[in-house]
Amino acid sequence: MSNTVAFDAATIVGYPRIGRFRELKKAQEAFWKGKITLAELKETAAEIQRTYYERVCAAGLGKDNSSIPATFSYYDQVLDAIRLFTLVPARLAEAKDERGLLDLPGYFALARGTEKLPPLEMTKWFDTNYHYLVPEIGAETEIKINTEALVEQLETAAAAGVKVRPQLVGPLTLLLGAKAEQGSAEDFEPISRLDDFIAAYKQVLAELAERGVEWVQLDEPGLTIDRDNNAEIAELARKTYSELAKETQRPKLLVTSPYGELRENLDALIGTGIEALHLDLVHGKYTPAELAAVATAGITLVAGIINGRNIWKADLRAALAAAEELPGAVVVSSSTSLQHVPHDVTLEDAAEVPVDGLSFADQKVAEIATLARGLAEGAEAVEAELAAADEALARFNADPRKHNDEIRARAAAVKAEDFDRPVIDVRREAQADLNLPKLPTTTIGSFPQTADIRRHRAEARAGKISQEQLDEFLREEIASVIKLQEELDLDVLVHGEAERNDMVQYFAENFDGFATTKHGWVQSYGSRCTRPSVLFGDVKRTGEGLRGDAFTVPWSAYAQSLSERPVKGMLTGPVTILAWSFVRDDQPRRDTANQVALALADEIADLEAAGIRIIQVDEPALRELLPLRRDAHADYLDWSVNSFRLATSGVEDKTQIHTHLCYSEFNEIIDSINALNADVTSIEAARSHMELLADIPETYVSGLGPGVWDIHSPRVPSEAEVEDLIRTAINYGTIADLWINPDCGLKTRDYEETKQSLQNLVAATKAVRASL
Repeated sequence: MSNTVAFDAATIVGYPRIGRFRELKKAQEAFWKGKITLAELKETAAEIQRTYYERVCAAGLGKDNSSIPATFSYYDQVLDAIRLFTLVPARLAEAKDERGLLDLPGYFALARGTEKLPPLEMTKWFDTNYHYLVPEIGAETEIKINTEALVEQLETAAAAGVKVRPQLVGPLTLLLGAKAEQGSAEDFEPISRLDDFIAAYKQVLAELAERGVEWVQLDEPGLTIDRDNNAEIAELARKTYSELAKETQRPKLLVTSPYGELRENLDALIGTGIEALHLDLVHGKYTPAELAAVATAGITLVAGIINGRNIWKADLRAALAAAEELPGAVVVSSSTSLQHVPHDVTLEDAAEVPVDGLSFADQKVAEIATLARGLAEGAEAVEAELAAADEALARFNADPRKHNDEIRARAAAVKAEDFDRPVIDVRREAQADLNLPKLPTTTIGSFPQTADIRRHRAEARAGKISQEQLDEFLREEIASVIKLQEELDLDVLVHGEAERNDMVQYFAENFDGFATTKHGWVQSYGSRCTRPSVLFGDVKRTGEGLRGDAFTVPWSAYAQSLSERPVKGMLTGPVTILAWSFVRDDQPRRDTANQVALALADEIADLEAAGIRIIQVDEPALRELLPLRRDAHADYLDWSVNSFRLATSGVEDKTQIHTHLCYSEFNEIIDSINALNADVTSIEAARSHMELLADIPETYVSGLGPGVWDIHSPRVPSEAEVEDLIRTAINYGTIADLWINPDCGLKTRDYEETKQSLQNLVAATKAVRASL
């Protein structure tokens, strides 16, 4: 293997953007509320970038060889591309400034909407829990280049003494992830504008070259997913990068392919003239012949050996041995951007979190640097680091919290009948005594998490108030939420989830086999951050015996005692608990999902015994985990659907099971959604103006609640807007049992927005009912 590489032997293809202590989130939200100036927001962003450069250099990346990507974003990397090319649909033209460009306030307007402008649609980024803003591109969409955000990042890096490589979403991923602008011809596809975008990227690359940029990173995860026209896309990839590479006034090109494998697109890229190619060697499989072809073409292989999507400490000795087998010029890298993992495991309490087995972003950079040094100098040069990793992993694997033979035996004993319920008609007859009106109204679960709620939970954690005082406060909050919903005249109520900090973490705190972090934040979208729990052992409810103790039942039962209307029990489903956690990788996901499902089945049984007639088991992440390649779909959909059914099939026919899915493209899994066998499914639909309903077949038999209020925007929808969405849903004509609800939970909204929006939702529903 040659040690002559295009840039330093260690790199990453992205890093967390939110700041070690969520500094960006706090500054964003303060700016949106008018509490800080634009200049103050930009200074916070610059400080986050300076800290990033300092930490990755200290961990072993080079300051002067373009091994560090300029990875910062104020909101979303796709929105950055929208700003770069000023891809503003005509209906949102007011977001542009006097120059006809997007400044930072206009950029945020596209993301969040304003009183006058709706936001862009948002959906999941490949098979991750990150969300991106969907570009809207039409045949006449003007491309107007605006590099000011890139220039700001370059200037910040230069001031810190670091030579970075700008990181851009690649042209194919940008166009393949876009949607046609409203009003476009029915057969128009954004990818038909590829020639225009190749020219635009050439212009950007030339401008960056003039500024002394030596390398640019173009991210093309869109080439790792199956489409109906794979061969055509491969030819477009060949054309795109041949065109870009033949330019003489440009930086060198690193093309990345995170989240999967390139397959037919690998050959397409090899002969284009790009200087470096990143392959995800964790989530993609490549033959020795394929890897040799990269080397033969004289392309530097940026080998994604360290997993950028999980937090488990790498087996460095095995990773180094694998890296030594790679042909040609090799740079060690992360498999994906590290934006999907938290910043630094050293911020965590070793007594609470199994840190011996964990590696966050900073630790992964150090692992990459160790492997690069081992490749360059030999394994003996890094023996101390290899031995330390071996010892830590041995301690982690010996942790008694990881293994419970009773749990494993129970999961192994499940039978086929444990996954089945009677047909929907039998269940509807048993549920008729719920006496719900046509177009029943409800919400998805959470109500606003006010500062007062967060303060009380924080004071209880700090010991400033007793658990009894917290519980009394929470009961008062639940009573208030129930009263509000009755005043609004909603048909099916919720208790509001004031006791919960997060829809997954709350369950992790009440399940054995999990740990929760204090600073393990990752970005979901914009300023929205989550703390994925650490699922490292066998799972059951915490408490005595195999079934453990109920933990949602007291709150749901109390809420139901306050109203004659049905109150939903609220649970998070097994697939979503896995998707939004960092999941053990020492056993098949199917086995872990079934353990979680059985723990949830115990909670559902206790809710039912307490008189809760409607139980919602949310699976917003069901589509998220769908593999990018179709040959892996069947296995995933089998275990994911069956884990939901294992959790929910033990109920009586009279118990109505709901589920909720959000922000994904569902057309590929409609049959699997039907196979969940839920009585009612609610889905995100407001931003897309009910477009998702076009994919609902007549064979869909369950109730459906397409969202009529986009809760991810601060806008309050008018009664007329909601009524229009309801009528649009009815006009699709394939939904026998239509429910009316928001897109998602109301945790991030304030009470004034919530009251006004729900008033409009109920009024619109009543108006439609009266006309039927």
